[in-house]
Amino acid sequence: MNVMKKGISFFLLMASMISSLLLNGCASVNITNEDGALKISASLDGGADAYGILSGNEDALSEDEADTKAENTAADSSQEVLKYWSEGSAAAESIVEYVEDVTDEDSENFIPVSDRIAVFDMDGTLIGELYPSYFEYMMFIHRALYDDTYDAPEDMKEFAQALEDGIKTGQMPDNNERLHAKYAGQSYAGMTIDEFKDYIRDYKESKADGFTNLTKGEAFYKPMVEVFEYLCDNDFTCYIVSGSDRTICRVMVEDTLPVSENHVIGMSYTMVASGQGDTDGLEYVYTPEDEVILGGELVIKTIKMNKVSAIALEIGKVPVLSFGNSSGDVSMAQYVLNNEEYETRAYMLMCDDLEREHGNMKKADAMKETCEKLGFVPVSMRDDFKTIYGDDVTIVPYDYEDEEALSPAA
Repeated sequence: MNVMKKGISFFLLMASMISSLLLNGCASVNITNEDGALKISASLDGGADAYGILSGNEDALSEDEADTKAENTAADSSQEVLKYWSEGSAAAESIVEYVEDVTDEDSENFIPVSDRIAVFDMDGTLIGELYPSYFEYMMFIHRALYDDTYDAPEDMKEFAQALEDGIKTGQMPDNNERLHAKYAGQSYAGMTIDEFKDYIRDYKESKADGFTNLTKGEAFYKPMVEVFEYLCDNDFTCYIVSGSDRTICRVMVEDTLPVSENHVIGMSYTMVASGQGDTDGLEYVYTPEDEVILGGELVIKTIKMNKVSAIALEIGKVPVLSFGNSSGDVSMAQYVLNNEEYETRAYMLMCDDLEREHGNMKKADAMKETCEKLGFVPVSMRDDFKTIYGDDVTIVPYDYEDEEALSPAA
């Protein structure tokens, strides 16, 4: 630290001390030089005196001391605003340091409010995806195989059964993402938007398999909800950009995250008028008797490059922050880091917690390597999260594992 910086630091400390005395009712403040040190004395109401001594040599910090102080300040700050994160979490400190930097008008990295855009993946980033699979996969299986109000066609049932078996065994059917998108759209076709939302709300009240004291709709990661809220409080516009169905995402977050429906981007299907039939939308005119219903034809599955396309089309600006957890989020993260106008960061969660979550170390290690290679900030669910779902939630064997243990062939 050079002499000028020392002088400025000393002056600011002195000014702060004087200001504090005056604000606390001092009748007068006197400054005298005693043996090279400044003595600040004050007369308080009632005749009492107070004083403090500042030494230029003692008060000046070396560069290393200043850096250490700054690091400690960042750590203290992160603990104050991100209470669900572990003490000393480098990821939490990175988030808070970044936000404080880019929201400081005096910083060279200042970002105007209009450009403070953050994008979040949903499954595995904001909400659990291991009960035992994605919410939308589990709801589709329920719809096709176990919903008495719906008679699924045979080919849909065959795929739903293969998907359920694959989730249990780890041997997922080929092309499962495309096939799920196809059949899920068909399974809800004909519902109005409100009917579909009610269906989702009913299903999200069901038990989160593999956990105690948790429903599927409650399975949000508390530390990530906290980050989402922290960014909103600092005038970031936060979007969800998910590979899951957009309407499902909207219903899942409606009671948990401060985000409007038009800031939720996800897999999309056609929507048509209830009286439209086979008439093309370019020719049909919406009538007073019409309602909007789900058409069931896939428009876009928003993973990988499709996430970037959706952001460019629907947001129209390159975000400055990205949060994800899988290979499906890498393109979105890289798109953010490619933003040359502002300082940006991309964070990736690693599913490395085997005690509070049904983690997967192989996937976690692969994501860590990806982060090191591409410059993403890794977030360890095991080390960085003080809690995941809350201290009253514990992991237990999945229901089908209990069934296998009780079967004669086990």
